[in-house]
Amino acid sequence: MSDPFLSSDEYDERAHQLYNEGQYDEAIHTLREGLGLYPHAVELHVGMGYARLAREEFAWARRAFEEAVGLDPDHEDALAGLGEVLLKFGDRAGAVESFERILQLGFREDHDLMLQIGRALFRESVLDQARRFFEIAVTAHADSAEAAACVGYAAHRLNDEGGALYWLRRALELDPGHGEARIYLANLLYDRGEYEAALFHLERTEPDDHFDGLAIWRLIELKRSVYRLPEDDPELVPWHGRLSEMAGESTPEDLLLSEVEAIGSDGQVRDPRQLELFGTLLTELQGMRSRGGAGEIHRVATLSGVTYVGTWEEIVRQMKDDAAEWADGSVEQYMAATAQRGRRQTGIAIPATDPESFIKGSADAGLLRILH
Repeated sequence: MSDPFLSSDEYDERAHQLYNEGQYDEAIHTLREGLGLYPHAVELHVGMGYARLAREEFAWARRAFEEAVGLDPDHEDALAGLGEVLLKFGDRAGAVESFERILQLGFREDHDLMLQIGRALFRESVLDQARRFFEIAVTAHADSAEAAACVGYAAHRLNDEGGALYWLRRALELDPGHGEARIYLANLLYDRGEYEAALFHLERTEPDDHFDGLAIWRLIELKRSVYRLPEDDPELVPWHGRLSEMAGESTPEDLLLSEVEAIGSDGQVRDPRQLELFGTLLTELQGMRSRGGAGEIHRVATLSGVTYVGTWEEIVRQMKDDAAEWADGSVEQYMAATAQRGRRQTGIAIPATDPESFIKGSADAGLLRILH
C-alpha cells in the first residue's frame, strides 16, 4: 500500500535498499511510485536508470538517465549512468564525453565513482580509458588496493605485462587478503613459466576466493607435481570440492570448454561476475589436458645433444625408452621421477601431469631445448 507522506529521499532510500538486495522489480515499483509524486526528483530518475540497467533494459535506462541529466546537467551519478548505458549502445565517444564532464566537475577524488567508470569502460573493452580512470583513482587514493589491482588488470589487457605485475604486487602489498589480485597475479606468473611463484600465491588463497576453475586446476597440478600428492590426497579435497560446487560433475575438459565459450565472438567475456574474470587468461590456453594439437610435430634436444622428433607424447615415450631403468615403467612414472630429479638439480618445479607440460617445464628449467 502506498504511503503519500513519504518524501522523495525516503522513496530513494527504500529503492536503494531493494536494489542492493537484488530486488530490481520491487525497486522499480518503488521508484515509479515515488516519481508519480515527485516527477522532478533527480535521485529517483537516477535510481530508475540503475535499476533498469541492472535488468539490462538499456533503452529504458537511457531514458531515465537522460531525464535525470535534463533536470540536473551536473549530477555526477546521472552522468556516470548515462555514460555506462551509452557504452551498451556502442556510443563510446558519447560515453567518454559524459565521463569527462564528471572530471571537469571536480570528482577526481571520488574513489568509488572513478572505479565505477573504469569498470564500465573495462567491461566494454575501452581499455585505454579504463586504465586512465583507474589511474586517476590510484593517484587520489594511493592506499587503495582495489584501485591498484584494477590498474593491473587493465595493464595486462593492454599487453603491458610489466605494468600488470607491478600493480598487482602493489595491490597485495596494500592488502595481502585481496584474493582477486592474488589469483590474477598467480595466473600471470604461471603463463610466464614461473611455476614456483605461481604456487606461492595460489597457496595463499582459499577455495572460496575462486569463481572460475582455471587457477584451481593449476593449483592442483602444481601441488601434485611439487609435493607428489596423489589425486585423492586430503590436501586437495577442498579444492576439488570447490570445483564441484562451481561445475557439478564437469570434467576438466568440460570446465575449460565452458570458460572458452564464455568468450564472445568479439573477444569480450559474457556475463562477468567479478572484475578478475573480465580479463581471464584463456587467450593463451588450449586446456590443461589438451595442450598442443593432436599430431603436431616438435623437435627437442637434450643437453647431451640427443634429438627427439614427434608429438609431445611420442617425444616423452622416446626419452623414457632411452632411459634403461625405465624401459618397463609407464610414461607417467617416468615423468614424475624425472621431474622430481630435475627439481633437485635446478630448484625449479617441473609439471608432470602431461607430456607437453613436462617438456616445456624441463626446457624452462634448462634441462633441454625445444627446437621446434
